[in-house]
Amino acid sequence: MVSVRTQSKHVCVIGAGPSGLVAARELSKEGHSVVVLEQNHDVGGQWLYDPNVEVEDPLGRNTFLKVHSSIYNSLRLTSPREIMGFTDFPFLVKKGRDMRRFPGHKELFLYLKDFCDWFGLREMIRFNTRVEYVGLLDSEAIGKDLRWVVRSKEKKTEKVVEEVFDAVVVATGHYSQPRLPSIKGMDAWKRKQMHSHIYRVAEPFHNEVVVVVGNSLSGQDISIELVEVAKEVYLSSKSLNISEGLSKILSKHDTLHLRPQIESLHEDGRVLFVDGTWVIADTIIYCTGYSYTFPFLDTKGIVAVDDDRVGPLYEHTFPPSLAPSLSFMGIPRKIIGFPFFESQAIWIAQLLSGKRTLPSWDDMMQSIKDFYHSRDLAGVPKHYTHDIAEFEYCDRYGDHVEFPHLEEWRKKLCVSVLVNADVNLETYRDSWDNDHELLQEALQSPHFTQLGTEAFTL
Repeated sequence: MVSVRTQSKHVCVIGAGPSGLVAARELSKEGHSVVVLEQNHDVGGQWLYDPNVEVEDPLGRNTFLKVHSSIYNSLRLTSPREIMGFTDFPFLVKKGRDMRRFPGHKELFLYLKDFCDWFGLREMIRFNTRVEYVGLLDSEAIGKDLRWVVRSKEKKTEKVVEEVFDAVVVATGHYSQPRLPSIKGMDAWKRKQMHSHIYRVAEPFHNEVVVVVGNSLSGQDISIELVEVAKEVYLSSKSLNISEGLSKILSKHDTLHLRPQIESLHEDGRVLFVDGTWVIADTIIYCTGYSYTFPFLDTKGIVAVDDDRVGPLYEHTFPPSLAPSLSFMGIPRKIIGFPFFESQAIWIAQLLSGKRTLPSWDDMMQSIKDFYHSRDLAGVPKHYTHDIAEFEYCDRYGDHVEFPHLEEWRKKLCVSVLVNADVNLETYRDSWDNDHELLQEALQSPHFTQLGTEAFTL
């Protein structure tokens, strides 16, 4: 619903990654006063590569992690640049930079820096500032005008600052806190164990026998990289029904082996798989994904994370009892992220200004219950609650603020890449014969022509 009443709020955005940056921009455009608190020295979030992982627990078991980014050195984007940009700031090829369709991680970081500078966001950001506590100023005020106490610490001086905000936008990402399996003997295993969160380069594993747990994109990427230096690599997967692309890679390398799940780990270094085979390994790398975690957030139990279901959240964004004063950016996975974050940010900003209103508490809660029920009926495990994988949902979400639907070429390019990667896992980033017509359509669209040549003058 649209309202004519508008008001300015003092808003804290936690995190200066993609979702936090676009949140800051839209909040500012809507007339709000914005402070962005960012624990690192620059923007980018996950995309700010950090090679200094020695300070982190190898399995990432700390409540507050010392390392935020999980990006490894060789990582290239799994989506082409054409589909990734914000709607009014395309991810253009720039001379002198990584000009590939699927560039390395640094190119996306530079894009985010360009976005930040183009829209003058840097002045809103306090860098090297870690948020330690966010809580209600008055817990008796639930259902009325809420205000939030935010306590943060400046890293270098260790100065603690406590401030009060009208609203808080949590944009801390969800690819940092390792999600670990529970394996018999894991705690007693004496050799090296680590989560892919702190994997950076292959060289330390030279001539080792390495077990990679998890057949995800990162598990495949890391295994392919390790096979060039390791003695043997064993990729342990829940399912042995693998893609054609991975099958091709396995057939190419005598030292890369597919194995089922691990049954148990033993003190002598043995890794026993459920099919009865075993190997003595030097290192186990868990590429088992990440969990949602908000260690700074105190909502008196109103918002909780249950097996990676963050809830209750209306449209993956607003806890009904605290909305719109508290919101979460970037919770959904398996979406074309940047346009979705943009529509989220506009909705949050307009709700806070009073330009739009949310449904009633009862209606929001019913919507959440219906969504959970639909996931249960579809047999979707709880920890995949926020995996959307549906263009239509993103379009419906944008309708809250009349945000334009995803262009057909963007959808088709996304599907084309998924199909190509399934068949040609090793080469899909550099060979895309079926994309040429769609690529021309994309590059001639208003999305890519809107900035003209001035976009190259940054």
